Amino acid sequence: MEITELQKDLAATFRWTARLNMHEGVANHFSACVPGSSTEFYVNKAGIHFSQIKASDLILVTKENIKELKNKPEIVDPTAINIHGAIHEKVPHAKCIFHSHSKFATALSTLKDPVLKPIDQNTMMFFNRVSIFNEFGGLGFEQESSKMVNALGNKQHMLLANHGIITTGKTIADGFNALYYFEKAAETYLTALSTNQELNIASDEVAEKTAQETANYPINLAKMHLDQIKLILDKEEPEYKS
Repeated sequence: MEITELQKDLAATFRWTARLNMHEGVANHFSACVPGSSTEFYVNKAGIHFSQIKASDLILVTKENIKELKNKPEIVDPTAINIHGAIHEKVPHAKCIFHSHSKFATALSTLKDPVLKPIDQNTMMFFNRVSIFNEFGGLGFEQESSKMVNALGNKQHMLLANHGIITTGKTIADGFNALYYFEKAAETYLTALSTNQELNIASDEVAEKTAQETANYPINLAKMHLDQIKLILDKEEPEYKS
């Protein structure tokens, strides 16, 4: 079967996440819907380190094989099928989903108040765009996944309290760019908190204006970001495309 550009793009994001040390062994999952579908999506095969994932390692989940795959955890992590399958099907804007237990996003998720305050451009990007899922009840099996869908609602992203981060996008570039910048924003915010000094928090008006300006930037920075990642990988790890 011919490998699609969608698979190549998604594979590149796994490799880059490993380079950034935002992965966690062979855990965590990224997924992307087949164009025009909300029930067919590619997700990483179970048990493969992010740094080793190739386009051909991505498993296509469909209506026809999803029940079978749920009984084959050696092929796809069952929490990946449940979380990503539920969100893709129920949340129209979540065509791509990135779930990670990255260091700073996860640290933020452990705070009693995990809301990312608007203190710089990166944190302002996420102003009013991140829901908080406060009902951690164990691993992301079916019941937990349904609660996550309801918590995400119409927000683009979701911080899972005591767990990690989910970012979404209409494209792989958008979803991965959000994952990257949320981690940067969380790092800045937690570093600022560690000074024990009063934070200079922007007004809601300035934060919202900045978020809108970022979303409507005159050039597609997310696509340019992913294109540059692929350019580097093409030279240094070209097997990611195979």
